[in-house]
Amino acid sequence: MRHITIRPLPMPRQRALLRDFPGRRPLNLLLRTAHLAGVVLLGAALLANTSPGTGIWLTLISGLLMFAGDVWTNPAHLREVAGTGVLLKLGMVTAMAVWPTSALAIFWVILVISALLSHAPGALRHHRLF
Repeated sequence: MRHITIRPLPMPRQRALLRDFPGRRPLNLLLRTAHLAGVVLLGAALLANTSPGTGIWLTLISGLLMFAGDVWTNPAHLREVAGTGVLLKLGMVTAMAVWPTSALAIFWVILVISALLSHAPGALRHHRLF
């Protein structure tokens, strides 16, 4: 009988090159929680056809802070699929403000992109585009 060896796929970045600071993980957890709360508030407001004020600001600010932390930790993040995806989503949030009648449809597209990117294999998320 043959013995099968399972090896992890190599990640396209080296963890030793990433910057870190004490408390980064709890801060990121807090920002992710605030971001999810903002997304829920934004979606609820769009579905109820009410002002998305609090939800959009909480989503935008927490998202920008998470993105800034990711770029600080790994400047190459901007060239990776995940970083480019964040820039795409920021552009789509801007489109929601420019075309409020399309905001709900854009919201769902952003939600799908977010789910696909966040649950994609690391090799895809961290693949460098340029």
